Amino acid sequence: MKKTQNVTIKGTKDGLTLHLDDTCSYEELKQELDRKLSNSSRVQEDNKLLTVKVQVGNRYLSDEQKEELKDLIRQKRNLIVDDIETNVLTKEEAERLKREGEIVSIARVIRSGQVVEVLGDLLLIGDVNPGGTVKASGNIFIMGSLKGIAHAGCEGNDEAVIAASVMKPSQLRISDSINRAPDHSSDEDERSMECAYISENHQIIVDRLQALIQQRPNLTRFEGGR
Repeated sequence: MKKTQNVTIKGTKDGLTLHLDDTCSYEELKQELDRKLSNSSRVQEDNKLLTVKVQVGNRYLSDEQKEELKDLIRQKRNLIVDDIETNVLTKEEAERLKREGEIVSIARVIRSGQVVEVLGDLLLIGDVNPGGTVKASGNIFIMGSLKGIAHAGCEGNDEAVIAASVMKPSQLRISDSINRAPDHSSDEDERSMECAYISENHQIIVDRLQALIQQRPNLTRFEGGR
């Protein structure tokens, strides 16, 4: 009977992908990985740096084990570890992902000096006064006046958006981009709800709310109760 391979090495245009079996013991996996990388003709053929992606399937790896695998691979002089991908989430990671996908509803006025920060999307029913700040890892929706600071996608989400019934912020931030909203010459009561998002050239654009239908179609993800 043919022995199952615990390590499969595949070359790609970007480097190497290592598929590691998730049923064998961790020690067996390390030994075979070391042997195969040492014998790989592709690894030894020249001094060109190769990027390596590691896929471990349904195997859970501790932080220490991940570092061990990275160190083992890095010992081969022309290999650079790009990422280790696993299908397994820790309980903490799963809980965090759940929180990031939630919409947090708050009904209050954010006054000068106050800061409200949430994981996931923020739905604020109330105003953000000058000097007040709202931050969210996801989108920010304000059913009221935004006259303070709003920072959406504060953990690096460039797809996040900010929407407000009255958009007159002192500062808008989305991910790492910062912008002041343009001054409006029209009366506040005559304006429709507005939104802000990052454009293709990485600039914050303030537009009518209807623009989000084209710019961020995934905002309809909760349609039909989802």
